Amino acid sequence: MSNVIPATHQDLVEKPLYATLATVMADGQPKLSLVWFSYDGQRIIVNTARGRMKEKNMSARPMATILIVDPQNPFRYLEIRGQVEEITEEGALDHIDQSAMRYVGQPKYYGGVAPAESAGQEIRVLCKIKPVKVIAFGG
Repeated sequence: MSNVIPATHQDLVEKPLYATLATVMADGQPKLSLVWFSYDGQRIIVNTARGRMKEKNMSARPMATILIVDPQNPFRYLEIRGQVEEITEEGALDHIDQSAMRYVGQPKYYGGVAPAESAGQEIRVLCKIKPVKVIAFGG
């Protein structure tokens, strides 16, 4: 185990796969969310809206775990335990549009995936998670 994603599992962070994000609630209970994500070569990036529980949890307790399962072989997966290094609004709107194109082929998130009127009702943020421990299972 290390903090580096091995070449054998690099495809799991490069493909548009869904990931399970685990954060920690105030009472210590884990909270799981199915998320879109991207990888910048050093950090996993999750886009969410300010005030959602996952953002609140990562702001209060800056740790998270990401689980990415190979859809072709569920016994091959990546577990990435990490430190939330940054939560920022900068670049979040562009990122959510890029994610919409990557995951569902829509050029815009608002008006393509989510209702257009939602754009003015929420603030997008990027949660940047630096791997601390990476567990790559299966070959």
